[in-house]
Amino acid sequence: MNERKIFLTEDGSHTITVPSGNLSFHSVYGAVQESMHVFIDCGLRTIIHSEKIRVFEMGFGTGLNALLTLICISTEKKSIYYKTIDAYPLEKNLSDQLNYCEMLERRDMQPVFQQLHNAAWEKDISITQDFVLHKTQSDIVKYNSQEEFDIIYFDAFDPVAQPELWTTDIFMKMWKMLSQGGILLTYSSKGTVRRAMEESGFSVEKLPGPKGKREIVRARKRI
Repeated sequence: MNERKIFLTEDGSHTITVPSGNLSFHSVYGAVQESMHVFIDCGLRTIIHSEKIRVFEMGFGTGLNALLTLICISTEKKSIYYKTIDAYPLEKNLSDQLNYCEMLERRDMQPVFQQLHNAAWEKDISITQDFVLHKTQSDIVKYNSQEEFDIIYFDAFDPVAQPELWTTDIFMKMWKMLSQGGILLTYSSKGTVRRAMEESGFSVEKLPGPKGKREIVRARKRI
């Protein structure tokens, strides 16, 4: 993996960039505001009525989505099983510098955030009493699972940067991993992406996006 650097986005939260590939892990308009809008507000909060929720995240990256999920359910009587894959985990010297807990005014969550990053891979780890994390170091193209999930955070790099991750074959794999009525959230609403989802059996809807993004997508496994 090419050199990665911390970058301060417009809302004051960090992201990671890969300068040589002109890549960013989150929107430069705001890492926290993007993740909150796409994955939490338009995703997790819509299924929060369930007592037990199974989350699959494509791309653990900075751990921001996992942290926001944990914070979201911390005041609810909910149980989360959170499985995430990443082919190139973030280096500890970078994850230790990320300012999400400070920016969210949740300094109390800093030890938990560090635990998310430091947790062993390839096994279930109880981060809290109600949050179990399982990290797998794998490429989604090669990854196969018989597990079912209620929600998928599809947070891969942009389709221009990694077109192989936004194909009908990949979304068919995601479709099979969702429970009936399960949802997939992603920040990309490109026509090619929506068509690949629909060809895989998803019902696709466009939703208003966060700052800097006109629309996002929520796809549902048809019942």
